[in-house]
Amino acid sequence: MYVKANKFQCKVHFTEEKNILDVFEAIKTRRSIRKYLQEPIPDDKLEMIFEAARLAPSAGNHQPWRFVVVQDANRKKALTAAANSQTFLSDAAAVVAAVGDPEASARWHEKDPMIALEHMALAAAALGYGTCWIGAFDEDAVKRLLKIPARMRVVALMPIGLSNEAPDPRPRKELSEIFFKEEWQTPWRAL
Repeated sequence: MYVKANKFQCKVHFTEEKNILDVFEAIKTRRSIRKYLQEPIPDDKLEMIFEAARLAPSAGNHQPWRFVVVQDANRKKALTAAANSQTFLSDAAAVVAAVGDPEASARWHEKDPMIALEHMALAAAALGYGTCWIGAFDEDAVKRLLKIPARMRVVALMPIGLSNEAPDPRPRKELSEIFFKEEWQTPWRAL
């Protein structure tokens, strides 16, 4: 099915699957998960999560990202050691290393992969899986373990798996504290 919006045409895919949350529900219910059930994720579900990353926007559409997906138990244990002994990495079904390519985008190679990772986090939440952003790791150790070329940048790790916890929502600031209208310190007021 094609939908015309202004002068742009885009293909819209509608799914019959009832177990997929809508995007706002995924945003509201997503949590940082640090306890996982040791169960695999079916490949078709993983590929849906990966597709969300592939479709993410990037500066100039350079797509300066690559992702290494780790499912091997021994390699996940080694990643745990490289990530300051964050042991929950070993329990997740998969750990994704997001890698930025400075040759593809000198300025945005670290930021663009993070957009793609957030797409993955929301897609995982929509499918009933948990994730957690990991920024504390030894980049050189991760590169050695995953055979990532020296010129590339490992920007984050993200475990994905079935949650073995249900954390409460974390407090969030009010819109008026973080959005300003027209200039700094003029609080946003919804009409």
